[in-house]
Amino acid sequence: MSSPLGPARLIANPRAGRARAGRRTLAQLRTALDEYGLEHDVVETRSPDDASQRARDAVDEGFRYLVAVGGDGTLGGVVDGLFKDGTAIAEDLVVGAVPTGTGADFTRTVGVHLRPRLAARRLAKPGTMAVDVGIVECVGVDGNPLTRHFVNCAQAGYGAEVVRIAARLPRALGRFRYLFSAWGGIRAVERSTAQLGLAHASRTEDIIELVVANGQFFGGGMRVAPRAMPDDARFNVLAFTGDAGQVFRLTTQLFQGQHLPNPQISEWQSPHLDVDASPAMAVEADGEFLGRTPASFRLLRGALTFKV
Repeated sequence: MSSPLGPARLIANPRAGRARAGRRTLAQLRTALDEYGLEHDVVETRSPDDASQRARDAVDEGFRYLVAVGGDGTLGGVVDGLFKDGTAIAEDLVVGAVPTGTGADFTRTVGVHLRPRLAARRLAKPGTMAVDVGIVECVGVDGNPLTRHFVNCAQAGYGAEVVRIAARLPRALGRFRYLFSAWGGIRAVERSTAQLGLAHASRTEDIIELVVANGQFFGGGMRVAPRAMPDDARFNVLAFTGDAGQVFRLTTQLFQGQHLPNPQISEWQSPHLDVDASPAMAVEADGEFLGRTPASFRLLRGALTFKV
């Protein structure tokens, strides 16, 4: 039985989570895909930028069905590689995802956070949904303008500092990597006065953290944006207005999605957001540190066909 979506190119990050577990998951996935008759091959990736290039290469080779095997960084890299200036580089593209990392939060939102055999059965069958894609423009680490597409979540402020610090720590730490980075983020971040431009309002807020969410989860299962839906043509925007430790103290509530309502969290629904802040805030998307504000975020409605 061949897939109605055609042969699949798996773009796999063997370092996602703990490397040995990631390779074991990939082997189990390939065995199950063979049993379900899905023709496929595998290329390995070393970073989200590498995943982007692997995705573009796959399209050039004629593949239209791509599967990110790893965490949100791998999926975000694949998605970024399939778009240029807000437009898909080819028609009829389908993207799937199999979680192997400690993050892999977008798969939680869309209900495909599955073990290898169940994931393989899903991948081999028809069934897709149109999801929105975010695009962020900011100041890159080299001081030049940077543009990146993302599918799950972007942040400015505390969360982006946590991502920046986590990138320097060993992945073998697992979830402890986030906890160590969270402590470091408290020391690294300060409140910024931010001018926010939304679809129907302009606001000035003193904030420590800004979440621009397409998916609900972040940080390995924290339900940071419980009202985000990846197919509703709007970001769920959250501005945390407390002190440097606010987000860390809310960790337990964040995992349960019970941090809202909160008088120190402002919330909006908007298809775009512009932010300029003093001092400038760090920016990340899909778990990858990008640079600094000023930044703009906008939504590409239904731009990605996602395998469910």
